[in-house]
Amino acid sequence: MFFALLKVQENQLQCKFLLSHTLTEHYYMNILLLGSGGREHALAWKMAQSPRCTRLFIAPGNAGTAQCGTNIAININDFNAINTFCINEKINMLVVGPEEPLVKGVYDFFQHPNTWKGIVVGPSAAAAQLEGSKAFSKKFMQRHHIPTAAYAEFDESSFELGKKYIQQHSLPIVLKADGLAAGKGVVICNTVEEALQAFEGMIVHKQFGEASAKVVIEQFLSGVEVSVFVITDGSEYKIIGHAKDYKRIGEGDTGLNTGGMGCVSPVPFVTEDFMQKVEQLIIKPTITGIKEEKLSYHGFVFFGLINVNDEPFVIEYNCRMGDPETEVVIPRLQNDIVTLFEAMHHSQLQNITIKTDDYACCTVVAVSGGYPGDYEKGKPIHFGETDNKDTIIFHAGTQQKGNEIVTNGGRVLAVTSFGNTINEAVQQSKETLEQIHFEGMYYRRDIGYEFE
Repeated sequence: MFFALLKVQENQLQCKFLLSHTLTEHYYMNILLLGSGGREHALAWKMAQSPRCTRLFIAPGNAGTAQCGTNIAININDFNAINTFCINEKINMLVVGPEEPLVKGVYDFFQHPNTWKGIVVGPSAAAAQLEGSKAFSKKFMQRHHIPTAAYAEFDESSFELGKKYIQQHSLPIVLKADGLAAGKGVVICNTVEEALQAFEGMIVHKQFGEASAKVVIEQFLSGVEVSVFVITDGSEYKIIGHAKDYKRIGEGDTGLNTGGMGCVSPVPFVTEDFMQKVEQLIIKPTITGIKEEKLSYHGFVFFGLINVNDEPFVIEYNCRMGDPETEVVIPRLQNDIVTLFEAMHHSQLQNITIKTDDYACCTVVAVSGGYPGDYEKGKPIHFGETDNKDTIIFHAGTQQKGNEIVTNGGRVLAVTSFGNTINEAVQQSKETLEQIHFEGMYYRRDIGYEFE
């Protein structure tokens, strides 16, 4: 089966050959990508295909990104080191993968005089508060009449009021650490006792440090989750895809929450009618709100949604692409992503038509034994016979050690496959994973189970 993914690669390679004979050096791009996960490998893989990409660097990267460009040992939050590198290597474009440097102000840093100047893909620190502060994002949604769950916020000074609020609240109840907590700051509680214990853990015992100095308590919404992704210049936007991820460690969506055990795209229940509701009720008011509040935003917006009786509600915003959603959204995107970033930077998104692959795409994540709890690193990875034209192996937590690739994180690999159906794509990923081995390796075999 020769899927559209490979046709896109063929077209882009032909394009690169033609352009290399017709364009001047001015049109070529040296690009620095920040991050080291599966999201960054997928972005690096996509950018490396662009005829506009001359040199690609990834900081710090992983064993997979090294196949797409050059890994460099720079901390993603060391803005001075990033600045020096961008100047020395004549970087034209900086693409920020993870949320932490965005919330800490990497975009703002490069607006200062005497710093490197180029295209920065990512929002300002003020705009990144849509992800960096749950309280900020809830107030933003209220101001712009965007459908979301009812909520209240509490901190140490209102701890006793928070306890009373919990005792009077309907169950289940959702508690969220206000700040960034590496995807672990959300707790769904089924009893008052469980909720009180979680609330005390966050506020009193600083379970997530400063991230839980403030806690948002939300109404529980029952439905099916879906993530929608757009790229925006803070005024115009383009929807680039949607996906459904699977966060629980255990099959049947049981056990502890993780960063994501797999993902599928497109999602069968996301019909044209549903997407029209999402765009009219959520996306347009969000982008309008960003513009009205004069927030500098040049990058991705991740809309974490829930479908409640065919009505969309916002669970959360993220200010970057998701992981592992990137590993299914980006392979389905047929557009040249570097050209897309340039159009965003130059406020030309209205001239872009987004094209996506019609085939189903699935990624299944292989994790280290013990994840999302304690796990060991440095386990050699054996890939076996994994050369398949319909499958891409994206590296997440890996590292090159001599001639070996070893584990270097909880989520190790994201195996992405295409198929005529979700089930076909899932089967393809599982067949590939059967050829891969490292000590303690685990993956869910039921990704996409509700769409079989």
